[in-house]
Amino acid sequence: MTVGEAADCRAYDTLIALPEQAPQALLADKGSIRADLASRDIKAVIPGRSNRRVKIKHDRALYKQRNRIERMFGHLKINRAIATRYD
Repeated sequence: MTVGEAADCRAYDTLIALPEQAPQALLADKGSIRADLASRDIKAVIPGRSNRRVKIKHDRALYKQRNRIERMFGHLKINRAIATRYD
């Protein structure tokens, strides 16, 4: 969602405020802000870090859909490189 190597967290406030209808859930990596999502009544589907003592519950089935989205962006990047002959 961001340009180049810019971190997605810089665009978080802008992106979360865009939709006219707030999302019901947010699939994200472990760096996202849970407290802000909770204040907006958005379900955080974010697993905790693997070394965390108290595990955070999340919807595993819904989180697995994140992989499909990540692969789609990967395919777009590969096809862009082929189309523009960029390596």
